[in-house]
Amino acid sequence: MTLDIVIVDDQALARAGLRMILEAQPDLRVVAEGSDGAEAVTLVRRLRPTVAILDVRMPRVDGLEATRRIVAAEPATRILVLTTFDLDEYAFEALRAGASGFLLKDAPAEDIVHAVRAAARGEATLAPAVTRRLVEHFAARPRPDAFPALASLTARELDVLRLLAAGGSNAEIGDRLALSEATVKTHVGRILDKLGVRDRVQAVIYAYESGLVVPGAPRQDQPGAGPQA
Repeated sequence: MTLDIVIVDDQALARAGLRMILEAQPDLRVVAEGSDGAEAVTLVRRLRPTVAILDVRMPRVDGLEATRRIVAAEPATRILVLTTFDLDEYAFEALRAGASGFLLKDAPAEDIVHAVRAAARGEATLAPAVTRRLVEHFAARPRPDAFPALASLTARELDVLRLLAAGGSNAEIGDRLALSEATVKTHVGRILDKLGVRDRVQAVIYAYESGLVVPGAPRQDQPGAGPQA
């Protein structure tokens, strides 16, 4: 199966570099390029690509606003935002708006390819350093009362969500809970449905914002630990 990709960046050289990396893979195809957020929205609406890669800082319409518009208009398209710095506030807000992850512009080619494929599968991943910063950004003031959907999760689903928030893959979560990878995948799908979130990144944000997991708390990734405020 070939994954169709749209690249939007106001720097032509950056677009060319990404195209070269992605089109070296037999399953990845760049179907269009754009130079600002408004063009990104137009291209995604017209082409409905599997993944859109958006620079977060662009003229006219930036990647944050483009992400909001794309999620509203074409929710099936997964979005990866590009940023120069892993502390970019715009990138964090793009994740909250519905992006599946973000890429540093100097990331190795293999990381970029992996991120695109992961986003296409709905299993977006973030590098550990990025995850730590993401957690610190979103978990400064947990508000458990504002997240009633958390109460709809079973004890096992809470265990899975805690380990997911700790950065665990399906295989790693399965090893910790003595579950098959397929069973973990089923649990993750139910968690996303019950919480009404788009993907794993959004579930991690939910876990920290709700206070289910607290950065730096002892044994925060341990199943059965109970919600923490």
